[in-house]
Amino acid sequence: MDIQIYSAERAREIADLFHQSVHAIDPSVYTAEQKEAWAPTPPNYKQWAKRLHEKRPFIAIIDDQVVGFMELDTDGHIDCTYTHPDFQGKGVASTLYEHLLTEARTRDLKRLYVEASLIAKPFFKHRGFSVVKKNEVQRKGVSLVNFSMEKHIPLINS
Repeated sequence: MDIQIYSAERAREIADLFHQSVHAIDPSVYTAEQKEAWAPTPPNYKQWAKRLHEKRPFIAIIDDQVVGFMELDTDGHIDCTYTHPDFQGKGVASTLYEHLLTEARTRDLKRLYVEASLIAKPFFKHRGFSVVKKNEVQRKGVSLVNFSMEKHIPLINS
């Protein structure tokens, strides 16, 4: 697995990965209506290209395929963490997170924070994030639950 910085030729592939990963979530967790509100079909590729150009996510590549991506804003906000359904449970998100954590320390960030979905909450909790509050977000008139979580980054002794 190779971790790279976003490049424009990967925009459509990342948008598709986002859509596929949301729509692959078990319907007992999020309904079809909730998943469609979260990740409309078809993806808005123009909007995704603009977003990705601004966010410049870290992307995980295996055999020249994007298998996951994670975004780190300048203030420590992790805005997106998604893994392709065929690669979930294989260390993709963990590898991306370790890369992001190294980058956060390089940038001298003291805190990371995220709005984690029901699916992502255990991932972040396992990595030392604590829940600040539960949120109910409205997308296209549909209610979605997520959790504001944060982690203070410990200093590394040199």
